[in-house]
Amino acid sequence: MHLLNIDLGELAGEDEALYAHAHLANIACGGHAGDEATMRRAVALCLRHGTAVGAHPSYPDPEHFGRRLVAMSEHALRTTVSAQCARLLAVTRDAGVDVRFVKAHGALYHAARDEAAVAAALLEGALAALGPDIMFLGPPRGELRAAVARAGLPFLREGFADRATRPDGTLVPRGEAGALILEPSLAAAHAAALASSGEVDTICVHGDTPGAVAIARAVREALDARPVQAG
Repeated sequence: MHLLNIDLGELAGEDEALYAHAHLANIACGGHAGDEATMRRAVALCLRHGTAVGAHPSYPDPEHFGRRLVAMSEHALRTTVSAQCARLLAVTRDAGVDVRFVKAHGALYHAARDEAAVAAALLEGALAALGPDIMFLGPPRGELRAAVARAGLPFLREGFADRATRPDGTLVPRGEAGALILEPSLAAAHAAALASSGEVDTICVHGDTPGAVAIARAVREALDARPVQAG
């Protein structure tokens, strides 16, 4: 079974239906977006819909929504990742639920794929806040997956339903034509192809993609319609 993960807790007026469609909610925890109020709402909606809670840390860059590289030392990056995860953890403890996984956001996601030092800082910062019983989501290949494997922790390889990819598997940059897949049926077909490839374990829809609710609904239906593989 392939799980639908959605980036959430990022925008004002976020539709509750996104939580109903998601298996996994990547909740913004203050780096690129999110504050205590948005985190509390997001966690409450996860409880209502049975959605697993995950931390979605980023470079501390709300001005650019975490989508630009930020020059930081490894220590500073570990510190901000730990602080962001700890903020979400405080909210989930109040609600009586666990933070079950971590998925980096934006530029940090891509830097952790490409740079061993960034991957290590992300991993160490998350573990410092959340402890060792945690799972990571990330690119199917690269430094983050290798670091998580060395740590002996579970890792879900991720594909994107609402983003086009290059032949090497990296995302087409948002500024380029065709980077976003906005037609729900096309996003669902893309998700089904990713799931059939054997290359990914979870499919992402971005909560800030235009028409995200319709896209998420179509993708969830496509994933739910796939036959369950025998163990």
